[in-house]
Amino acid sequence: MRSADESGRLRSAAGLRCQTDIDADGRYRWRVVAQNGRVVAVSALAFASYERCRAAFEEVCRRHAALTGGVQHTAEANGWMWIVRDESGRRTIVSARSYERYSTCRVAYTRFRELLRELGESGEVPWSMS
Repeated sequence: MRSADESGRLRSAAGLRCQTDIDADGRYRWRVVAQNGRVVAVSALAFASYERCRAAFEEVCRRHAALTGGVQHTAEANGWMWIVRDESGRRTIVSARSYERYSTCRVAYTRFRELLRELGESGEVPWSMS
């Protein structure tokens, strides 16, 4: 069950911020940053414009229930990462880091999926200006 604080914001999203970055090719990607400053998730896709990048993340939040994903081995090391796929099976979101233990990665994936649900239901994405 979700619970809101006095301002109506969802507790698990408190302090969370979403940011956009420009990659070396001049394309935009979004990332989700926790209250402690750790990057939690990043876009697996790049976008031609800042506006499309933001709209894509907001759309992912709204469509959270239709997304699939899970935990898998990392390609380059002996670790674990989580991914979220869209309805066509395309990778759209990936964990920002690899995890040493499967169980830790699974918990992080479950928490992120809950966060997506809360953002989608609230209709408010906390975009940061930096």
